[in-house]
Amino acid sequence: MAKKTEVLAVIPARGNSKSIPRKNIRNFAGHPLIAYSIAAGLQAEKVTRVIVSTDNEEIAQVSANYGAEVPFKRPDEFAKDETPDLPVFRHALHWLQDNEDYNPEIVVHLRPTSPVRPVDCVDSAIKLLLDNPEADSVRGVVIAGQNPYKMWQIKSDGQMMPLLHIKDMKEAYNVPRQELPPVYWQTGHIDAIRVSTIMKKNSMSGDVIIPLIMDPLYTVDIDTLYDWRKAEQLLQSLDIEMVAPFKPQKSFPDKVALLVLDFDGVLTDDRVWVDQNGREMVAVSRSDGLGLELLRKQTEIEVIVISKERNPVVAARCKKLGLQFYQGIDNKSSILDEMLKEKKIDPQQIIYLGNDINDISCFDLVGFAVAPIDAHPEVSKLADLVLQKPGGLGAVRELCDLLITKYCLDQNR
Repeated sequence: MAKKTEVLAVIPARGNSKSIPRKNIRNFAGHPLIAYSIAAGLQAEKVTRVIVSTDNEEIAQVSANYGAEVPFKRPDEFAKDETPDLPVFRHALHWLQDNEDYNPEIVVHLRPTSPVRPVDCVDSAIKLLLDNPEADSVRGVVIAGQNPYKMWQIKSDGQMMPLLHIKDMKEAYNVPRQELPPVYWQTGHIDAIRVSTIMKKNSMSGDVIIPLIMDPLYTVDIDTLYDWRKAEQLLQSLDIEMVAPFKPQKSFPDKVALLVLDFDGVLTDDRVWVDQNGREMVAVSRSDGLGLELLRKQTEIEVIVISKERNPVVAARCKKLGLQFYQGIDNKSSILDEMLKEKKIDPQQIIYLGNDINDISCFDLVGFAVAPIDAHPEVSKLADLVLQKPGGLGAVRELCDLLITKYCLDQNR
């Protein structure tokens, strides 16, 4: 049996992003941005190992949660704004050789900023490189949206001159696009490179480069918040087959010190009744109220409500249930972060139950995120547990019963 080629996928992700703070682990369509590149490596049949090269502990932890290895911390000298790819990859290969005696034949470069990849993208690039032994690398490209034969330079005297000329074709810039030579734009989706190209030729591409021609539909390169919003809108508007990460499964916390609840859509069914005078009323569940009462009597778990709603109904309901509450809060994660510092509670001992997109930022601050069954789809996608009951109709009671059962079991051990 032929020995399988050792293929290492490397995902470079430094922590000090200037254009978009915390870019590599910022939530993109339901998962941290870097998770899409990790998934591309892990799901490729021909990749034998996936590592992340980073200087940042938070990126390292998120990467590990999504299944990548982070065998070393990238030195600061290779994590600057102006640092090119080559020294980053040479450092990774030298480190793996010196510390693990690990020597792959091919390196796959997966950039986090190009998260939308066809499912066969990585394996196709590797196969192309293996099938072309003369090639130094394979690079993903798409048909260019703009043709450089129609581009111009402006000289120092203010006159224009064509960027490119075509032999035996006068005024190529006036020729129909169909008659011009096809040109291609390199994307950041995939580079497959022979290790000898990096280590011996001191290059990230070498001399012989084979194209992997991709569908322009997948052309997403995120450098700015505008790019980010545009990319997420693309995913929402198009049904395209792409590599998607699997959310790492968390176990229910061994110990719970604090339960944080949203109000509308959690303690209510997210509807509101308005009379002719503008007075508002909501519906709540007596079962949820009893569940919270039992939780308080049978466990030591503290319960707090954080709500964006400013209506006095929040205060009225929370006071009746004996719950501490914060209302009129536009930035829930900010108040939650302040609360955690004040109470000095281990975030891993906190459960958050929320139903809408303004709860997502709080999910990142706690050890376990829960959603009712009727939560917004993006919330359900990110939750560690989706309950069987809807908000305002038993979801809180269901979670309370789970907590009480677990608490009683732990007490009887």
